[in-house]
Amino acid sequence: MRRLAWVPLLPLQLALLLAAGAPEAPVSAPRSLAWGPGLQAAVVLPVRYFYLQAVNSEGQNLTCSPPGETLFKVVVKSLSPKELVRIHVPKPLDRNDGTFLVRYRMYETVNEGLKIEILYGNEHVAQSPYILKGPVYHEYCECPEQDPQAWQRTLSCPTKEPQIEEDFASFPNINLLQMLNEVPKRFGDERGAVVHYTILNNHIYRRSLGKYTDFKMFSDEILLSLARKVLLPDLEFYVNLGDWPLEHRKASDIPGPIPIISWCGSLDSRDVILPTYDITHSTLEAMRGVTNDLLSIQGNTGPSWINKTEKAFFRGRDSREERLQLVQLSKENPQLLDAGITGYFFFQEKEKELGKAKLMGFFDFFKYKYQVNVDGTVAAYRYPYLMLGDSLVLKQDSPYYEHFYVALRPWKHYVPIKRNLSDLLEKIKWAKENDEEAKKIAKEGQLTARDLLQPHRLYCYYYRVLQKYAERQSSKPEIRDGMEHVPQPDDNTSLCRCHRKRSSREEL
Repeated sequence: MRRLAWVPLLPLQLALLLAAGAPEAPVSAPRSLAWGPGLQAAVVLPVRYFYLQAVNSEGQNLTCSPPGETLFKVVVKSLSPKELVRIHVPKPLDRNDGTFLVRYRMYETVNEGLKIEILYGNEHVAQSPYILKGPVYHEYCECPEQDPQAWQRTLSCPTKEPQIEEDFASFPNINLLQMLNEVPKRFGDERGAVVHYTILNNHIYRRSLGKYTDFKMFSDEILLSLARKVLLPDLEFYVNLGDWPLEHRKASDIPGPIPIISWCGSLDSRDVILPTYDITHSTLEAMRGVTNDLLSIQGNTGPSWINKTEKAFFRGRDSREERLQLVQLSKENPQLLDAGITGYFFFQEKEKELGKAKLMGFFDFFKYKYQVNVDGTVAAYRYPYLMLGDSLVLKQDSPYYEHFYVALRPWKHYVPIKRNLSDLLEKIKWAKENDEEAKKIAKEGQLTARDLLQPHRLYCYYYRVLQKYAERQSSKPEIRDGMEHVPQPDDNTSLCRCHRKRSSREEL
């Protein structure tokens, strides 16, 4: 029972694994592969996960699903029969390319460790059973790693994140006193949606600036989750909970820009970008409070490419005028495009003319071969989920971006369309006439999204932003007047015995 180190696969490596062509020989359990963070005890996540690659008896990687119902089965249980813990292990998700995604959510900590059995039929897969020596902490166990560098190594965090480097290029130094003076005046009025945070001794404190700060529950939950896993740096910062980025000063302006943290960036702003509340919340609530998340989507991508409906597809609210144009184009070109508005708020007068489409489950989107991604009020937060599917994404040119867009290239990961949609029909026709090239772009985009949007990478990204911010801050953070402590969840299931030493910075 050997324990293997987890080495993450890059998209190109994964593509090479999938390049052999679909073999007819049956799956070989011993030759099949298993890898990923869920096979390491020290990688604490809301939902732990790992991957399987089906390999045949000749050593070839399968590139499509094995025939019939999958025979892969995973059992996760405590090493000690004395430790009775609840662990939810759904069936492996078939990603329709010879690989499978295995998820499990722990509701209690195990002190002795876990035994993970991966079977194909009655045979063990790869080096199964895998032994994760305890303690193995569950999501709500407050037991942070005291060495942030060790924590980042354990998660195989990237050494550089291009978007973070770009965001902080405007802020070689962060003047905390300037922020304290300017932010409440510029962004904290009655219509504001800004929250002032201080992290001190791994505790979270905050005060709201403005009327529209209900979404602080999303920033609270990811900061608390991160603080349960690793010792955070002391720092003080402001989070924008609104849709639009706030800071439009240039680096050369006097006074200069302020590093407001936002979920969405734009070409004419200087905000520091974090992964959106949507993908972070769905990661925290996966297999519990949400159905669409970065993992579940990968096993629900609809029919195979050849069996998808050869049309472009869109459903969404009326949050941008181009979405209304989509519906009109659909009415005029139903053989190319199926687009509908599911809810009217901004353009209610258009409902009678354009009609209202029925709501559809997101997984059903992937019955269509082409997905149209059009901005909402800012970047469309569905985009990461569309990229994880196996349809070709037709993406509108946009000044808005999320944290991972910097790694994506037009005509390699998606097909670009003009902002006014004037070339949309032309691009759909191109895709229909160049099916193999369209399929190749869709697959490359999917593989890259699978790498960039792994849940553990979100934690790496959040930590790196906080670390960079703290390194540049000129003054010591303080708990300001009006701030309240944000406590960890008071939940009996969170009780656990911490085996790590507490930080010397904090007396407990």
